[in-house]
Amino acid sequence: MNEVARDFWQRALDAFRVAQTIICLSPDSAASRAYYAAFYAVSAHFALAGRTFRKHSAVEAAVHRDLVKAGHWPAELGQGYTRLLNVRSIGDYGGSQ
Repeated sequence: MNEVARDFWQRALDAFRVAQTIICLSPDSAASRAYYAAFYAVSAHFALAGRTFRKHSAVEAAVHRDLVKAGHWPAELGQGYTRLLNVRSIGDYGGSQ
């Protein structure tokens, strides 16, 4: 595993642990941390192939294009990623889906 992928993976694990810890205290904050856990995990996956992205929208596009449409992930997993992105946005900025 390269250093960039390792860093992203550690961030994913940390964000996931925090999400689990704070869910009862702050569901909005937990949703944000859960999204970041997924974001960092996917970023680690792409970093293994030497690919990094600067925008969350670019990661989401790569998930759907390179993982779902390419047949590596089921459509439900891609939909779940997008759902987490939307829930994180609501948790951070308010509003509804």
